[in-house]
Amino acid sequence: MKVSVCRSCAPQAQFVDFLRKGLQGIEVESVDCMSGCTRAQTVAFRASGKVAYLFGDLTRDDLAELQNFARLYALSQDGTFADARVLGSLRTKAIARIPG
Repeated sequence: MKVSVCRSCAPQAQFVDFLRKGLQGIEVESVDCMSGCTRAQTVAFRASGKVAYLFGDLTRDDLAELQNFARLYALSQDGTFADARVLGSLRTKAIARIPG
């Protein structure tokens, strides 16, 4: 699994470092603009053979939800979930679900 964090979202420039510490054991990379500017801070989760997710409007307060999502995503065979309620508040912060 790889987590990409938009470095163009200026208000939270250190967000990538925060997620690297909070999502230990997961590759977290800083990338150029992911075109989620109207919903900054944006973060994408992706893994080979799985649906990818792009979330926006994230803050440090979302760390527990992101940790839970990472755990569920890792356990999911294809990255999909039968019931979106397991995503907690992240389901309202989802910008896109991209086929794998």
